[in-house]
Amino acid sequence: MPARSRKPQPWTAAERRLLARLKSPQHIQLFLNDLAYDADYLARSPRRVMRERKAACFDGAMFAAAALRELGHRPRLVDLRAWNDDDHVIAVFNEGRCWGAVAKSNTTVLRYREPVYRTLRELVMSYFEVYFNTVGQKTLRSYSRPLDLATLDARGWLVDEADLGWIGDRLDDLQHLPVVTPAQIRALAPVDPALMKAGFLGAVQAGLYQAKYRKPLA
Repeated sequence: MPARSRKPQPWTAAERRLLARLKSPQHIQLFLNDLAYDADYLARSPRRVMRERKAACFDGAMFAAAALRELGHRPRLVDLRAWNDDDHVIAVFNEGRCWGAVAKSNTTVLRYREPVYRTLRELVMSYFEVYFNTVGQKTLRSYSRPLDLATLDARGWLVDEADLGWIGDRLDDLQHLPVVTPAQIRALAPVDPALMKAGFLGAVQAGLYQAKYRKPLA
């Protein structure tokens, strides 16, 4: 059973109807997939995401956390930190003792993860091989401890009309745990071109990190 989370009730009737249609983490992911990808990277609240029908990875993850909360999960975010690439934020959840994730991404490969991973690190590592930049380098370097957004309820993150970049700052300040050693970084192989093509299928070009080829920092 998922860890239960107390739910504030800030939603309008229309918002409650929308959230009620999202009956599983998979439904939340499909909703995110249908949203326009926002290359401006605004940090919208879940209310604004529902109203404006667009998001990038950070505000998409906040919406996913809010929707997961409606299903009884704790609203938690994890930051995936990258080198020579954009960071990525995922909303994580548990089924029994296993971890899964919901995410909005401009690539096809950094989105949903089934709740089959025994630890948070194991979940994060499922993204490693497919976390790459536009010049074919594998870029994932570390991940944060989970941030429980329920601790920020008093600041109204669910419905705030202002930019929520301060939540991103909270994530950035959390301890980040490395996923590769310097020696492993130096030995990383380039990404298969066919995988790159699949990963960037349908991507909004303006929203892609403009990576330059450089020697990986170890």
